[in-house]
Amino acid sequence: MFTDYAKIIIKSGDGGNGAITFRREKYVAAGGPDGGDGGNGGSIYFVVDPDSNTLVDFRYKKKFKAENRTKWKPEAINMVSHGQDLYIKVPRGTVVKDSKTGKVLADLSEEKQEELILSGGRGGKGNSHFATATRQAPRFAQDGEKGTELEVVLELKLLADVGLVRIPKCAENQHFFRL
Repeated sequence: MFTDYAKIIIKSGDGGNGAITFRREKYVAAGGPDGGDGGNGGSIYFVVDPDSNTLVDFRYKKKFKAENRTKWKPEAINMVSHGQDLYIKVPRGTVVKDSKTGKVLADLSEEKQEELILSGGRGGKGNSHFATATRQAPRFAQDGEKGTELEVVLELKLLADVGLVRIPKCAENQHFFRL
C-alpha cells in the first residue's frame, strides 16, 4: 500500500531536575553542597532513509516520544547523562509541517539529510551552583524544563502529481485531437 500523507504526534524528552545533596566524608568537617545538574531531555530529529519510499510506517504508529533524562544518581556526581535522542526515518522528498499553522518545519529532499524538529527540555542546576559566601548550604535546586509536544503532518512530494501529456498528431488529417 502506498501512503503519501500522515499525521503524527511527537514529544521531546523532559529535562532532569537538579539534585540537592551535600558532601559527607569521614575526615571533612563541613562538606559543602555538591548537587549535580540534571541532564537534557532527548531531541527529535527527522532523517532521510534512502531505502524507504512511502509513509506506510506511520499509518499505525502515531505517537513518537524521545527519552526523558534519567534520575540523577549520587554515585555519578560529575557525570551528567542526557536523554536519548529519537531519530525518525522518512523517505526522501518528505515535507514536515505543523498541523495547526501549516508552517513548513523541514523539507527533507537531499540524501542523508537530518533536521532537528524539537529540542529536548533543558536540565536544571543542582544546589552547588547556588552556593555563595553568605549562603553556604543552599537547600534548593532548579527543576528541569518539560519537553514540548507537537502534532505534525508528513507529506511526500511526488513527481507524478504534475505531468505534461503531449497530444498525438494525426497523420491523415494533420490536426490535433482534443481529449
